[in-house]
Amino acid sequence: MNDTNRTQSLPRRTRLGAIAGASLILLAACGTGGASPSAGGAATEPAGGVSGTIAISGSSTVQPITSFIAEAFNETNPDVAISVDGPGTGDGFKLFCAGTTDISDASRKIKDEEAAACKAAGIEYIELKVAIDGLSVLTSKDNTAIACLSFADLYALIGEESKGFKTWADAQALAKELGSTTAFPAAPLDVFGPGEESGTYDSFIELALAKIAKDRGQTGKSTRPDYTSSSNDNAIIEGIANSASSLGWVGFAYAEENADTVGEIAVSKDPNGTCVAPTAETIASGEYPLSRALYIYVNKGKLAENPAIAPFVDYYLADGTISTALETVPYVNLAPEELAATVETWTSSR
Repeated sequence: MNDTNRTQSLPRRTRLGAIAGASLILLAACGTGGASPSAGGAATEPAGGVSGTIAISGSSTVQPITSFIAEAFNETNPDVAISVDGPGTGDGFKLFCAGTTDISDASRKIKDEEAAACKAAGIEYIELKVAIDGLSVLTSKDNTAIACLSFADLYALIGEESKGFKTWADAQALAKELGSTTAFPAAPLDVFGPGEESGTYDSFIELALAKIAKDRGQTGKSTRPDYTSSSNDNAIIEGIANSASSLGWVGFAYAEENADTVGEIAVSKDPNGTCVAPTAETIASGEYPLSRALYIYVNKGKLAENPAIAPFVDYYLADGTISTALETVPYVNLAPEELAATVETWTSSR
């Protein structure tokens, strides 16, 4: 049984982990024109007739969406080999700006220095927003002492000034200094999260920590260095689940897939503010303060050279394709007008 058939047959609870846990080599084919993309509607069947290869790498958060769509594309198109890998957004952009990959999955916008690297290499690209995600803050199911954390709390526990804090209570004075009245337990503080190669790492800093850090004369570019990091979201989940007083963060989809083993913590932007839990509704509305957009980036030079790329991206953005993927991969759909803007960007940039 090939990898595509094996992952197609998995139940939803285990399927996301299987897709994201390894690099998939998928066979697909596409038509000379592909599906004409438009926003909304039922999923459009891709046309056939083109052979070739497409190399995709980048965000482990976006990887399950792209892998799901590649598998669906594969069902009627057996002659284009598509590799989908998820080492992290930063590592993906290194490959993309070196010309190694055709498409880069990203859980954040490309950074200025990454864009400069692409420009220096003569690589132009098309940025396409494809979905919305929330970053879920997690702890063990056994840790009932914490139900909500503010950005100030998160900075006190995970920010640049929390290096060396071994218990939650060690962060109490810093949190109080930042205006928080949250009571931290006198329990071990075991922190698990993505590494610096991850867009989820960058997004967490940008959304939750950077402003507080800069206001306090810190760089605003990093977390505390002394935590358990991994590029594998499932390893992060496992670490959080196996520590009774853990703290960590992953993308919303991974948290939802593992809701029976880890507990989600509501988040407040302001100290002692309104606590909002991550749900599809609060993420889509922007009410949840750790919401972010997800992207794919297409190499324009490769697009011109490789006849397989345009039909694949056409199918990716065609009626209902992303919506169908998100029925299995629990991120949040773009609003119709946002998806229409993505489609317009794609069609006008080719």
